[in-house]
Amino acid sequence: MSLLDWMVLVGTLTVIICYGVWKSRGQRNMESYFLDNQSMPWYIILLSIIGTQASAVTFISAPGQAYTDGMRFVQYYFGLPLAMVVLCITFVPIFHKLKVYTAYEFLEQRFDLKTRTLASSLFLIQRGLSTGISICAPSIILSSLLGWNLYWTNMIMGGLLIIYTVAGGTRAVAYTQTFQLTIIFGGMFLAGWMVVHLLPADIGLKQALQVSGKMDKLNVIVTKFDWKDKYNIWSGVIGGFFLALSYFGTDQSQVGRYLTAKSVKESRMGLLMNGLVKVPMQFLIMLIGALVFVFYLYFRAPIFFNEAQLARIHKTEQGPALVKLEDRYNELGALKQQQVKDLAAALETDNSARIAVAKKALQQTDDQSQQVRTEALSLIKDADPTADTNDTNYIFLHFVVNSLPKGLVGLLIAIIFLAAWGSIAAALNSLASTTVIDVYKRLYNAHATEEHYLKISKLWTLIWGVFCIVVAQFAGSLGSLIEVVNVLGSWFYGVILGIFLVAFYMKRVGGAATFWAAIIAEVAVLVIYWTGTVSFLWLNAIGCLLVLLLGWIFQYFVNTRSLSDSGL
Repeated sequence: MSLLDWMVLVGTLTVIICYGVWKSRGQRNMESYFLDNQSMPWYIILLSIIGTQASAVTFISAPGQAYTDGMRFVQYYFGLPLAMVVLCITFVPIFHKLKVYTAYEFLEQRFDLKTRTLASSLFLIQRGLSTGISICAPSIILSSLLGWNLYWTNMIMGGLLIIYTVAGGTRAVAYTQTFQLTIIFGGMFLAGWMVVHLLPADIGLKQALQVSGKMDKLNVIVTKFDWKDKYNIWSGVIGGFFLALSYFGTDQSQVGRYLTAKSVKESRMGLLMNGLVKVPMQFLIMLIGALVFVFYLYFRAPIFFNEAQLARIHKTEQGPALVKLEDRYNELGALKQQQVKDLAAALETDNSARIAVAKKALQQTDDQSQQVRTEALSLIKDADPTADTNDTNYIFLHFVVNSLPKGLVGLLIAIIFLAAWGSIAAALNSLASTTVIDVYKRLYNAHATEEHYLKISKLWTLIWGVFCIVVAQFAGSLGSLIEVVNVLGSWFYGVILGIFLVAFYMKRVGGAATFWAAIIAEVAVLVIYWTGTVSFLWLNAIGCLLVLLLGWIFQYFVNTRSLSDSGL
């Protein structure tokens, strides 16, 4: 990066840290640290919810996901608007009425301590691991861009983040997320505009979208039903509904956002607006990836987007073989450059026969390129068995660093950091609140002073930050991070949601039945995932429905046994 890029990057991040610390003034107890005395307006709630969900994984991996697999990932969010309506009707008024710090406090009032502890423990495991992966995302950028060691980068970036999270609490998190999103949306808009601007002079947005569509990158809706297909309309609406309902209704990182609202109305407004905004927002982010795919049809793409890894392989004995593959890949790339021009010209004539011929030729060449790339990936793995051959997370980064003008590169890199910090800060805050409220205060020290609990809250924020940095050290080779985070969430979210739905709607089912139903359902979900029976989105529905069914069955036997013991 240029000096100007570094100035933009460092300056932006410094302002955010100082702003977060400044916003932390006046905290004296847990209510101000975790709930900001319930003073937030709905628009701050909305931006905080979006900032918590839209991590650096979203802005790094989502465009790469569209580049490699098209835009069908957007269907993952189709169940979200309906989930927001359900939350506003059921979850929100109950949480506000009970004046809870965490969602899991309600479970003890409804069931018992062990069920509350189980749900909060499942959340802590899932969110702790997911947050570690989110820390790894921006670290990948610096390690790839500058050749830094990924492990040390994780420690440095995680450490900077912890500064204002420990000091600031919920207020700092919410207001810095608002500031961050303003910069993020502006920067991503500029990136999308630059993709089209850098295309040949005779290719505008319309032509780029037409080419992208003909190459099957605008496959937003997939109607074919397939249990094992990750993204189709059915898994998106049904599985996505259960996932969104659990994430926004039972995950403390999100519940903690709207518990800070001034009133039930403000919470509902924030959630409903999120339901309206999130799908088009994700669509536009992934559209950038589809446009980047068109950009690399007109201009040379590397055979592997993690160029730091590629440079290391060149120094091995497989280096000469890799050079030959790159030469062949570049030849096919030059051919694609001509063929995409032919396709664009055919699209202008609206001649279906000519379009079909041009499309077929380009697709055949692209398929050949993918075969050569597959050989290169195999060679990379042979040269370095520890290498990560999934470069989805590097595609958008490669475009930013190698194609955008000076200054804008630094801004886009800063945006990815800001997105990471926004979601990670909220996650650390929720991990600390759940640990202190549901574990420390409830099980170990119920009668300490408010000053003591505030100090313990900050200490646990620090401890969870360190834990997440440790997790980040193992996350760099997991492939597409946006998929990994959602798969991990799907292991737990359905079961947690099932516990809450039993609490809300199955009044005759008690704590013991719910506890054991959740344990068995969690084991079943993990077994189903590892056997590959269905795609991961369905795990959310399966886990939830298993808890409901098993809870009802177990409670029937409990009731039968009680009647038998009473002699009836």
